[in-house]
Amino acid sequence: MRLSKDHLKARVNGPLALEFSSRGLTSFAGVELLIRFCRSIGLNQRLRRCLQRLPLKGDYGATKMIRLLLLLVILGGRRLSHIKYLAEDPMVLRFCGLRRLPTPRTAGRWLAQFRMPMVRELATANAEVVAEAVREMPLRCLTIDVDGTVTSTGLKVEWAQRGYNPHQRKVPSYFPITAHLAETGHLLRTRNRPGNIHDGAASLGFLRDVDRQIEETLGGGYRRRYRMDGAFFHPRVLSWLLARRADFALKVPFHQWLGLKEKIQQRRRWKRVEPGVQGFVFTLQVPQWDLRLRVAIYRKRVQHPTAKNYQLDLFDPDDGTWEYSAVATNLGFGLTRLWRFMCGRGQHEKVIGELKNGFAFDTIPTQRYGANSAWQQISGLAYNLMLNFQIATGAARKPRTWKNTTRYLIRSIHTLRFTFLNRAGQILRPKGCTVLRLAASQEHRRLIERMAEALAKAA
Repeated sequence: MRLSKDHLKARVNGPLALEFSSRGLTSFAGVELLIRFCRSIGLNQRLRRCLQRLPLKGDYGATKMIRLLLLLVILGGRRLSHIKYLAEDPMVLRFCGLRRLPTPRTAGRWLAQFRMPMVRELATANAEVVAEAVREMPLRCLTIDVDGTVTSTGLKVEWAQRGYNPHQRKVPSYFPITAHLAETGHLLRTRNRPGNIHDGAASLGFLRDVDRQIEETLGGGYRRRYRMDGAFFHPRVLSWLLARRADFALKVPFHQWLGLKEKIQQRRRWKRVEPGVQGFVFTLQVPQWDLRLRVAIYRKRVQHPTAKNYQLDLFDPDDGTWEYSAVATNLGFGLTRLWRFMCGRGQHEKVIGELKNGFAFDTIPTQRYGANSAWQQISGLAYNLMLNFQIATGAARKPRTWKNTTRYLIRSIHTLRFTFLNRAGQILRPKGCTVLRLAASQEHRRLIERMAEALAKAA
């Protein structure tokens, strides 16, 4: 039915008078659903079990401080100073279990107590949250993406070094390494590192920790497949993967001593992989490492000059512009499936972007290395909690693909904030019963009631 213009337009006479009230008004009514979810998974008990041995001092308690920092990044806070804008919100106080929130200075001093052994206890809490969700899924194979990312810091931040910062080479930075579970989208593990640590031999300890975490929390019944970029193409990493009998697919850098350029120049027949993509497979002998690897080389036709013009030296420019890549693997995949499998690494890049843009993973809250490392663990834990929340409240399933990406349709934290987290509400107590009253929006009512019903069934 077409409405008249009188039914569409409304008159605005002037600015409204401003009033401020503390009578149960909240800007984050959707946090009530998070409270129910955290209660259903026993988050407080998990945090107490992991943090009870730590010598953390403070009047508020470790569990409540962690819950405050978790909610801070979930709601969009990027600095400790943003705590003061949440201080009077009754739903925030209800989530943290406090009558009043600590000041940003108090939170910073508490966070500065963390040392690396304490940070590892936070990693244990994160591992338990991931394992609980993975156990409920019918998975037989785990695809693990490992990669590092750069977070720029200030000049006075502990253990910040100039190193592998591609955009600001002279700026001190951290270079944290992360492990991502492709089938579910979880952040399996993260470890902070100074900016001058290169992926390669230095990543071997992290890979061992990831492997040990899977065995301790999920058991040894899962087949493991590792996907990594060319920075991890190192003899110690390859030897460890072969010794563990783990499946792997690693990008191979075009080092001159590997002879990949000669292999490409000698190749006359390429097999079609996809439109615009061709490839071939051969066995690469690496006498320096005493290794024999199955390597697939791909070329992709592009319509623009490549960022690194080393590919242009391989062929006559009249043949077109190609981007070349090489993959070393012990998987029995054909050229097409291996190409798509490696393309699935892009999901990990999206998760890192979500961590940085949505969960303040790249924020440097203090000048202490341990405190900044603990912040990264809290950011990762907040991301995994929101992912588990979406799965528990009925996230849609996605069809399986050769790329081995997440099997659920996961919404970004920005979407979740807009749809249900940052909703205005009022806490009332009519006849002695506490009620959360929200605006009567039909779409939001359907969404929130569906989530509440799913959480009630899960509990």
